[in-house]
Parts: sequence; C-alpha cells; structure tokens
Amino acid sequence: MAENKIHPTAIVEDGAQLGDGVVVGPFSIVGADVSLGDGVELASHVVVTGRTTVGARTRIFPFASIGHQPQDLKYKGEPSTLAIGTDCLIREGVTINPGTEGGGMTTTVGNACAFLANSHVGHDCRVGNNVIFSNNVMLAGHCEVGDFAILGGGAAVIQYARVGAHSFLGGMSGLEQDLIPYGMALGNRAHLSGLNIIGLQRRNFSRTEIHDLRRAYRLLFAQEGTLLERVADAAEEFKDHPTVMEIVAFIKAGGKRSMCTPKNETDA
Repeated sequence: MAENKIHPTAIVEDGAQLGDGVVVGPFSIVGADVSLGDGVELASHVVVTGRTTVGARTRIFPFASIGHQPQDLKYKGEPSTLAIGTDCLIREGVTINPGTEGGGMTTTVGNACAFLANSHVGHDCRVGNNVIFSNNVMLAGHCEVGDFAILGGGAAVIQYARVGAHSFLGGMSGLEQDLIPYGMALGNRAHLSGLNIIGLQRRNFSRTEIHDLRRAYRLLFAQEGTLLERVADAAEEFKDHPTVMEIVAFIKAGGKRSMCTPKNETDA
C-alpha cells in the first residue's frame, strides 16, 4: 500500500475517500463527497468537489475545476454526479461539470482521456475512452463523444450533438450537427470533409477496412436520393462490414441534431 501525500496547505474535507498513493498538492481542495482512486495526483490549486469520482492514476493540473455545480440556470442543487475514468490527463484550467435533472443526473468521462488546457466538458455529457480534447475545446451540455475521437484546439460543440467514435473535429470548428464515426469535420460552421484516414492508419485499421469505409462514405453522401434511402442501401451492401455498420447504426439511432454533411449535400 502506497502512502498518500497531502500537502500541509491542501484541504481534504471529512468524508472524502482517497485510495492508496494519492497525491494532493499545495492549495488543492478535495470535497467531502469526492472519491479519488489509487495513484490520483492533484497538482497545486486543484479543486475537486461535488459527488465526483476520479479513477485511478488520473492526473489533474493547476487551476482545474472538477465537479462544481453545472453551468445551467435550471440547476436547483439536485444531487447529480460526475464520474471520471482511470488514467486520464486533465491539464491546467480544465472545467468538468456534473449532470442535471434534465439530463440524467450524471456526467461521465471514460478511461485514458486527455483534456488539454482550458477545455470544458458541460453537464450531462458522455465522453468515451481515449478521447483527446485539445486546448480550449468547448463541449456544451448533453453531448456524446465516442471512443478515440479527437477535437482540435478551440473547437466548439453545440448542446445535444453527437461526435462519433474515431472521428476528428478540426481546430476552431463550430459543430452544430452530429459527426459520424470515422468522419472528419472542419470549418465554422463545420461541414463533413471526408474520413479521418490519418487517425484510422494510426490505429492500425486494415487497408480493407479503410477501403470499405471509403466506398460506404461515397454511397452515404452521394447526390442521389435522400440520406435515409442511402443508409438503407449501405446497410444492405455492407451488412458484413462491422466498421461501416457502426456508421449506419449511428445515423439510424439519430438524436436531436441533424447529420453533419459535405458542403454539396442536398438531402431532403
């Protein structure tokens, strides 16, 4: 069992649960309802409060605000929660808020995520595993972000939008719609600009998988017919291709936002 290291200037309130080997740095504050897993490290001037759970080996840097009440004027103090996974990196000035009554009462962040300086995760969001937020990324409330998604510096995502797994949202982009898995969106306002080929290659997707995705992308976002018709065609043609079927399932599941499409898209 590793010994915890609590700096004399830090405040750990009664009731807080600390695992083994936790480090709480100078002038940091850990609230009474917080649970920190084994090996969690809080640098100086970190505040973790609310009904917040932080997974093992997550590192949080100065001036991060984790678990303070949601930035939602409808919030009335309900006992909502925030759960952050293991092995995450939370850099300077990051803010992550818990849930609200209007969104399921919880915000969740998966494992091995990286939130670079001054990025924000709004209330009731669901962020998957291995997600990267570059500096100053803004994720509004009620959003979903799939595994291995990357959001470039200064990108902003509107509330209730979905960002698919393995997708890439370019820096300074404003996303007002749902971004398909494996897709790449750029611009303000963001438009679909192809597939995240570099990301797929880095994660060792096979040539065959990438080829299938390219073929499906051309079919799904062709000029002929409506999007629903093309989704049905893709579901039939690629029914034995798991990666393509992830995109099909994402589109079929739908949400409160329409799909992010190429600039020349003319769907009915």
